[in-house]
Amino acid sequence: MIKYKLFCKNCSQYFDSWFATSKEYEKLKKLKLINCLKCDSIKIEKSIMAPSIINNKNKNNNSNSKKYLEIKNKLKEYKKFIKNNFDYVGDNFTNEARSIHYNNKKRKKGIYGKASADEVKELSEEGIETETIPWVNDNEN
Repeated sequence: MIKYKLFCKNCSQYFDSWFATSKEYEKLKKLKLINCLKCDSIKIEKSIMAPSIINNKNKNNNSNSKKYLEIKNKLKEYKKFIKNNFDYVGDNFTNEARSIHYNNKKRKKGIYGKASADEVKELSEEGIETETIPWVNDNEN
């Protein structure tokens, strides 16, 4: 997605609009499907824009924000709880989940492991409930 600041040559109105790609903007403009929000004119141009640049200094400031740290700490708590209360089955997660679901295989603990997005989708289509949790590395500050 790309965001452009657009300018109406008819009424001098500026407005923002999102496009899938820069080519998509050009295509819509050529087809005269981009119009002013204020006067409905199709005399629209992209205005000069400055890119949004994130440098390491800003990145570190954002990373240390209070909200970021709260969320990260909560994810670490979830990870600790899961490790202490569930069995890790690694890349065999999908097979284990199916085995439990279809064979009524009972386990003392629930399971956790790795599965691709496609595998999780397949499990869902089969009526097998799963949850995806962001896994925060222990070595991250």
